[in-house]
Amino acid sequence: MGVPAIRLDLQERQAPLLPTSPHEGERRRSRRFTTARVSAALFCLSALAPAAWADPAPPPAVIETKPYDPSLMRLAEVLGALSYLRGLCGEKDAAAWHARMQALLDAEGTTPTRKDHLAGAFNSGLQGYALSYRTCTPNARVIIDRFLSEASRITKTLENRFGPG
Repeated sequence: MGVPAIRLDLQERQAPLLPTSPHEGERRRSRRFTTARVSAALFCLSALAPAAWADPAPPPAVIETKPYDPSLMRLAEVLGALSYLRGLCGEKDAAAWHARMQALLDAEGTTPTRKDHLAGAFNSGLQGYALSYRTCTPNARVIIDRFLSEASRITKTLENRFGPG
């Protein structure tokens, strides 16, 4: 007793490869194209649906800006550079520059965003020179002198234009 052989006649089960009428191939292509368009449209709608159902986005936070902000940010950056370079060159007032920055943050950091921007400017000045200077050099001393005069100029300008008066 053997296993009976099953013979499939594939020719009878397959659809004809060539269209049987002149318009049948065109209809097949049209159906495939329509199906593809419907699928693409449903995909796009399904991708957009969660966004449409989600809660509306909260309004953007109001960023408090003042006319003297660019000068203030530059001053914070200079304070950071002075803090690093004065400490690098062994000056005893290196910690005082941190204290001055803290006073600036206390006076002008009225919102968390504003404090972050000021602290970021300070850190940018500090880190920028920390990458370039590992020891105190004559050039570092020249930069310190320039930054001291720039900080003085910015402070006087801010006080004259926007200070209590």
